[in-house]
Amino acid sequence: MASSLFIGLMSGTSLDGVDGVLADFSGRGIRTLDAAFIPFPPELRSELMALQAPGANELEREALAANALARYYADCVAQLAARAPHPVRAVAVHGQTIRHRPELGFTRQTNNPALLAELCGIDVIADFRSRDVAAGGQGAPLVPAFHAARFGKRGQSRIVVNIGGIGNISVLHGDGRVSGYDTGPGNVLMDLWIARHRGDTYDADGAWAASGTPDARLLGLLLDEPYFRLPPPKSTGRDLFHAEWLDARLAQCPGVAPADVQATLLQLTAESIARAILAETSAQPARAVYVCGGGAYNGALLRAIAQALGGEIPVASTDTLGVAPNRVEALAFAWLGYRFLRRQPGNLPAVTGAAGPRILGALYPA
Repeated sequence: MASSLFIGLMSGTSLDGVDGVLADFSGRGIRTLDAAFIPFPPELRSELMALQAPGANELEREALAANALARYYADCVAQLAARAPHPVRAVAVHGQTIRHRPELGFTRQTNNPALLAELCGIDVIADFRSRDVAAGGQGAPLVPAFHAARFGKRGQSRIVVNIGGIGNISVLHGDGRVSGYDTGPGNVLMDLWIARHRGDTYDADGAWAASGTPDARLLGLLLDEPYFRLPPPKSTGRDLFHAEWLDARLAQCPGVAPADVQATLLQLTAESIARAILAETSAQPARAVYVCGGGAYNGALLRAIAQALGGEIPVASTDTLGVAPNRVEALAFAWLGYRFLRRQPGNLPAVTGAAGPRILGALYPA
């Protein structure tokens, strides 16, 4: 009998490291048995950041970064496999997004899944996004299908908000329909700004943002970005929301104190998420909003989202639903790997805009 255990690996836009989960799909629901986190060293994080934009010798540099990534992924797999109650059926790995240009027909998640299969001796499933793009879709977000499977409740509308580097929402309608898209920046601009001014990789609990005051004029300039007005399906990433994008708008609004800029960036994330939620639930209000990803640990951000929603909708983390916020995305890709081996679609065309349901992923046998 084939094992029901899968390992899911996710390294997201925040570039902090790899999250891994050991998941059981034995038929008793979607269960998380264990989790691990492997941080990236500063030099790998810097190289992955640099590969987000064109540069010299980037083909060789990307290949070397992919090899390094595979070794960190293998370390995470080794930890989880050693603690597994029986052999793992497959490893499902997202890879590290370095370019996302579905309007040009491609998305690039750097990785070396062949090396990972060699290192861990377990079947590896990778490259989940490109088939959806080939079918005319955005290739993102892919997590709404998983959110519906794990968090949906018939007869009750729920919102799941994933806040990594980029924010996205999954609208789980009470009648079983699912909609969702990328809302815009999650932590990406806040992380960039605090790294520039304080040398920190993130703003713990939003403390620095909370020490400042949002600047109304700057917030207006940021929210004037055309992406926010695009109808779904839509997705985005560092290809749009990067340092040059922010600096161009700061140049139109000089003299804002660094802490006030951070407060404004937090408000940008909160407002863009809240506006998306309110637009998607105008006909049937959501009963609750559940937040996952690193942003779920930013108390100031959660309070700002609740306030931007008018204080009418409870905002909590996915802990309330039984899954720690920092495990949700890795669990989602474990689930996509499980779907792949069962020859079941992993995308939602209503979310991504693909021509139809598609089996996502590519297999690298052990």
